[in-house]
Amino acid sequence: MSEELMELSPENSSVSGFKEESSEHSPSEKWLKTSKITPFIQLDIQAEFIEQTNSGHLGYGHSHHTPETGEKHQALKSHAITNTEKTYTVTRRKEKLSSVLLPLSAASYYSGVSPEMEIVESCQTIEKLNAYLKAKKDDVNAGVPGKFLRAVMGSDGVDVGTVASIITYSFYLDVTSESDQFCTVPIININRANLASHVELKWLLDSCHIDQSSLIFADEIDLGYYDLFGSLNIVLLKGSKINSKQEKLKHAVVENFHCRKGDTIYPWVKTVITGEECSCCTAIADKFVNYSPEILAGKSFSKLLLAGILLDTANLRDPSCTSKDKYTASLLINGAGRYGCNGFYQLLKYKMHDLSSLQVADILWKDFKKWTGQESGDSRSLQIGMSCVGLSIGQLLSRAENLAQEITSFQLYEKLRALIVVTGYFTDEKNFKREVLICTESTKLLESLLFFFDFNASRLPLKALHFPGLKNEMKAYEIDKVTSRKIVEHLIQEFVGIPKP
Repeated sequence: MSEELMELSPENSSVSGFKEESSEHSPSEKWLKTSKITPFIQLDIQAEFIEQTNSGHLGYGHSHHTPETGEKHQALKSHAITNTEKTYTVTRRKEKLSSVLLPLSAASYYSGVSPEMEIVESCQTIEKLNAYLKAKKDDVNAGVPGKFLRAVMGSDGVDVGTVASIITYSFYLDVTSESDQFCTVPIININRANLASHVELKWLLDSCHIDQSSLIFADEIDLGYYDLFGSLNIVLLKGSKINSKQEKLKHAVVENFHCRKGDTIYPWVKTVITGEECSCCTAIADKFVNYSPEILAGKSFSKLLLAGILLDTANLRDPSCTSKDKYTASLLINGAGRYGCNGFYQLLKYKMHDLSSLQVADILWKDFKKWTGQESGDSRSLQIGMSCVGLSIGQLLSRAENLAQEITSFQLYEKLRALIVVTGYFTDEKNFKREVLICTESTKLLESLLFFFDFNASRLPLKALHFPGLKNEMKAYEIDKVTSRKIVEHLIQEFVGIPKP
């Protein structure tokens, strides 16, 4: 699903590509020759051909040639003016965006196309990307016979910038590879079932027409199997250390892409590419520019990379945002749609905070972390999780018939002995407020946690709240001053015995 409406005019409803032939073919030309454009659905608008006449006039539509003019037409074709065709599909908009604070633009006043409809331009790069993803997943399902599995993955997190980087960089490695000994696949570091909780990511993949059934998620592949037989190579993006859950696979890391200067690199890693740019997507787009800039011309592909850049750089306003980030964003502006970069960024931020379609478990998974430690006087390991949500505890209670049971099920699934839900929201008076809901497996552990928080009351002053339906192992509190959620995070780490960095 794409959020923008494209205006139909002679300039954009009829598209032609002009390219001169030469005896030598660049990677760009070779790549384009293998591309095919097919309609997404039956309802489409075929772009007409633009032909150049002897007088230099641009004519739209298909000309009917007489035998005399036919000779001239053939002569024109011999001058290497090749025609390309783009396909547009018209679909009914699936959602209304009236609640999104979009910036004013000329498109806001365009009345030639109904706002209930949207027009989507075909993207041959996405078609090739989807074909690549499907082929590689088929290889993985077959066990990757006779090849090394080259897994491209993020060091941590599944934010939009990380996922966009993983998908596009694995595609880049594949199209530029001169060897067939690697099966290069992107690995998304969450379970497939948890994708729904990342609304902005799911929306972006949908609107870019990424075939999500061909993506590989963490619960769909056993990387340890390939590591056991020595056929696993890991390309690590946006960091120098592998995710703590996959620590046992660290010796398979062969490349660090877009890590920071000064990061501690595994000593056996030979290929290390440090990132000067704020966004990893900027560095990947630069790779495509040098290899085949036509790949970035597709609207959906440029949209995927642009989304990562805008969110990584806070709409190009982050102090660490570089001139290269800004320049690359301007190259990818086609992906922003009718409202430009500002409007596209607002849509992404809106989706990040949109909880309207999520169940309680999805809300808890949306921004979730957990730590493992040891409780004093207990031989068992202690796993505590923290979920940050943009709702009040009261609103969370209203979303489930039995919130206590939903939270208990979540704790069991994640093997947590305690879960701390940290809320952050604005009241009707526009005052920011935080609350915490502490949920434990036993009253003994609850008392231990509350004693620890009370001891640190200067950092986390709590005021009791009372809600019906909570179990004895659950307590709700209002944080009695404006507090960063990082304070709660640091206190949890201290409680489980994780030393300060």
